[in-house]
Amino acid sequence: MLKSPVVTLPVRLLAIDIDGTLLNPEFEISALDMAALRRIHQEGVEVVLVTGRRHTFALPIAKQFGFDLWLISSNGAITRSLSGETFHRDLLPFSTCLTLCEDMKDFRGNTVLTFDTETKGAIVLEHMDELNTSIQRWLEKNLAYIDFVIPIENSLITDPVQAMFCGSITRMRQVLDRLAAGPAAENITVLRTEYPARDLSIVDVLNTGCSKGHALERWANHRGIGREQVMAIGDNYNDIEMLAFAGVPFIMGNAVEELRRDGWNVTLPNDQNGVAAAGEQVLGSS
Repeated sequence: MLKSPVVTLPVRLLAIDIDGTLLNPEFEISALDMAALRRIHQEGVEVVLVTGRRHTFALPIAKQFGFDLWLISSNGAITRSLSGETFHRDLLPFSTCLTLCEDMKDFRGNTVLTFDTETKGAIVLEHMDELNTSIQRWLEKNLAYIDFVIPIENSLITDPVQAMFCGSITRMRQVLDRLAAGPAAENITVLRTEYPARDLSIVDVLNTGCSKGHALERWANHRGIGREQVMAIGDNYNDIEMLAFAGVPFIMGNAVEELRRDGWNVTLPNDQNGVAAAGEQVLGSS
């Protein structure tokens, strides 16, 4: 059952997560969700995609909309338009990342570094042996951007966007414990995304203070939009800061259980056009 939100001002900005939210289990945008978002855009509401994906990896999704929009990618590290105009970058200092890599040597097989470039070397890892069992589809789709560097620290000639650890939920909880106790703990933001049905967890390490929520707040301020006029839809742990900032937060019916504790509005799951259902409740987009 959907929970009806209380909205006192018109929504002017709609922030939508991609994986688990906008995309259905077949990794597609449903026709109903797409039609709803196009109507919302036509009504004058700005739509922004807010994702853990790299900007380049999110572009094919964004280009399906048929209208211009901005993307907040890499969990808030990059805010950039479809045409490539950059509004803000919040990179992870290479010295912090160097300390991180040295401390996380036990997890080399799960480690990925990403850089803000559109060429080979945008994604760096030592090997794919362990990663193939958890994110094989992602690796295949990004193969043109992957470079192999051993040791991975040798790739740190400039600030990366982030470090990322991928693997089973149990393995990544060990990563989370290690990061919390490590020497870089005070200089980083650690965000996680979990997909229990796939036994997949992704741990993103970003610059301190970097998150989807901080980036969305920065963008809303730039647009002159108050948080009470911001609606956000998400499904996972890395969406928490974004949902907490938005005056009108919605979680998907398939959201991880812990997101339900804060009393946020709940829409339908991503296999039942949950984005369109949330839009209909708040924006009258039916």
